Amino acid sequence: MWEKIRVIFTIPELRKKVLFTLGLLAVYRIGWQIPLFIVDQQRMADLFSGGGLGQLFQQAAVFSAAQLDQITIFGLGIMPYISASIIFQLLGSVWGPLERLQKEGESGRKKINEYTRYATVVLCIGQSWAYLGYLISRGLVQEAYLVDGSLPITLQLVCVTMMTAGTIFLMWLGEQIDEFGIGNGISLIIMAGILASMPGAIYSLADEATFELGGSGAGQLGIEVIILLLILFAAVVAGVVFITLGQRRIPTQSAKHVRGRRVYGGTRQYLPLRVNQAGVMPIIFASSLLMFPTLIFTSLENAYPDSLWAGLNSAFERGSGYLYNLSYVILIYFFCYFWTAITFNPKDMAENLKSFGTFIPGYRPGKRTADYLEKVMVRITYVGAGFLAIVAIAPMIITSIFNVDYTVAQFFGGTSLLIAVSVAFDLVQKIDSHLVMRNYRGLLET
Repeated sequence: MWEKIRVIFTIPELRKKVLFTLGLLAVYRIGWQIPLFIVDQQRMADLFSGGGLGQLFQQAAVFSAAQLDQITIFGLGIMPYISASIIFQLLGSVWGPLERLQKEGESGRKKINEYTRYATVVLCIGQSWAYLGYLISRGLVQEAYLVDGSLPITLQLVCVTMMTAGTIFLMWLGEQIDEFGIGNGISLIIMAGILASMPGAIYSLADEATFELGGSGAGQLGIEVIILLLILFAAVVAGVVFITLGQRRIPTQSAKHVRGRRVYGGTRQYLPLRVNQAGVMPIIFASSLLMFPTLIFTSLENAYPDSLWAGLNSAFERGSGYLYNLSYVILIYFFCYFWTAITFNPKDMAENLKSFGTFIPGYRPGKRTADYLEKVMVRITYVGAGFLAIVAIAPMIITSIFNVDYTVAQFFGGTSLLIAVSVAFDLVQKIDSHLVMRNYRGLLET
């Protein structure tokens, strides 16, 4: 393995791409540490270490490369750009002009990217202003900057501009990695934020660990729990890899064409359909949507502590609330089928097969082929959704059973593990393409 890594740095072009990517990721991590000047960081740390609210923002930060518990110039992360991209992808399936742009090829893609950037700026301004208002209302702004208990409009504009510029800069970093580096820039930025929290999680686990059986006291994890967690981590990673790479291969046959004395076509191939067609998007949608009832029930419980809202809030508590976990699973299944229906069009695929003179044995080209592809996709999506549901609630189950911190448990499943595995495989595949092109073995070849 070390020999293959050494080979990567012996190829000048590949070495330049890898070092360029690492350099821009280092710039991202440096900006992560620069705080917003008006925020009282100590009050922020006290607020976010208090429980439910901190966990909610921590969950949002996982898939947005954000820093919401210690507001920095990159505090909003890359989430506004991801939201804008999702919006335009959804609009492309229901709005005619945007759908026609998607079919124009490279020129249409550039135009959609331009619209996405404009939408990102609008979303950044709205989100940063709303979050700044939340900071002011919770008393998290340093008193030295307040005038008569409020933040002057000029300072508000400066803060909104800084946070908006930070997200736009991250978007630019991702595009530079796409063009001059290696891998998907936005995905690598998110993955870097996830992996950056791993040393803290390992330190937290080591601080609670003891070499005695059963632990030496309250809050201590015995050696048997540590071994079980390591085995569970390996099993979960293996399962995520297996399902992420899992495919349903449908055999296809191309028609034969006789031209002169030569026969073309007639080859037997496979049409691969991914088991996890929706990727990590259902978990992101479901977890984002479930933030709203949690915030609403928490506010109502604080306003009416002896009312029905207190019971609903405990039932909807993230991790231990049965209503939360049930709603989480239902929403994951819903968004799995929803996202698959948007990204996978069996009718278009059947028409493409027909136009290339390819057919599925036993099914006529056209409607029969489209119906068959849709039936297969419905079945494998059910399996993929079940896998996503298990992975999504795994950190909550591990937290409740082993009583470990959530920052540790999130590496045993959930959005962070899925993103890390998916991005890692995409990066390895792109590095392999460079190695194979120069007659070297790929990283995963034996």
